[in-house]
Amino acid sequence: MKIKSKIEGSEDWLFIEEIPEMYAPNTPLSEKNINIRIPAVQKLLNYQLSAGGLFLVHSTMQFNEPVKVLSEVEGETITSQFIFYGTNAAGDKALAKSSRRTGSRHNIRYIPSLKGKYPMLPDIEYKYFLLVLSRSYYFHLIDQHSMLHTDFVREILKGKYTSFAAKDLSVTGEMRRVINDICECKRTGELKRLHTESKILELLMLQLEQMQSGVEVEKYLIKQDDLKKIEHARALLDESYRYPPTIIELSKLVALNEFKLKRGFKEYYGTTIYGYVTRLRMEQAKSLILEEKMSIGQVANAVGFNHQSHLTDAFKRYFGILPSEVNQGQES
Repeated sequence: MKIKSKIEGSEDWLFIEEIPEMYAPNTPLSEKNINIRIPAVQKLLNYQLSAGGLFLVHSTMQFNEPVKVLSEVEGETITSQFIFYGTNAAGDKALAKSSRRTGSRHNIRYIPSLKGKYPMLPDIEYKYFLLVLSRSYYFHLIDQHSMLHTDFVREILKGKYTSFAAKDLSVTGEMRRVINDICECKRTGELKRLHTESKILELLMLQLEQMQSGVEVEKYLIKQDDLKKIEHARALLDESYRYPPTIIELSKLVALNEFKLKRGFKEYYGTTIYGYVTRLRMEQAKSLILEEKMSIGQVANAVGFNHQSHLTDAFKRYFGILPSEVNQGQES
């Protein structure tokens, strides 16, 4: 299958990529950066990453005049698309913390084939994060028979263009964090491939979680002062996830009442406080098994479990496999 895109009237491709239809776990990563300079372009930076069955694009675009971007997809793809836009330019790290100051939307789509023209307005900074997955790669990440996406899979099997959510949803702060983790990863080689794949799965999980809940995050507006306290709460959890404070203790530490803390945290980060701590523990546990080659007992102690069996049960609930099966899954 092939995906390509360029600005109408330009000879330079934003990207043109052949994507293998089958998931190929041992395919080395390929990375490149593209900076296009034409009169209509004020800024156009593209970071691209590809592997067996995966193509990832992170673009920043700003134009001096109205333009149209031509895009074409040949063959079956599942795309996960995030769009951020605003009149003020901002760095990625600033963008990750500003869900109330810029527009954003995301969705997951199945595209059997597509051609389209997309108008871009001047003086608006667009940031795109696009995952293009082969059908085989997508079903490697999320089992075809999983109840998480039954209706979506039904349309895929019919070969019909479909969006997972009827309308695009707002991007949560937690999704932005994962996108930044992918784009700012300093690892190389096999470690980067493992890191990228694990973060793509996490990102899809966050999207599915929000879509199933039906919660539109921007319906609940968080006051700026409360937002700072919620971000402070997350920072405290990042530091103490092994033995986290209770919600009552956390509420006192950030000087925000429990109701506002729990509701605001859920709306801003797309998960509960308990879910966030669980995610930190499980992702760290997986990393320690894969990268540090620790024993299950050592990992349990490192992520705050008093007994190895407690980690095993939590890991199985979170990832669907036992900790001892992680390396087997990477080798198969």
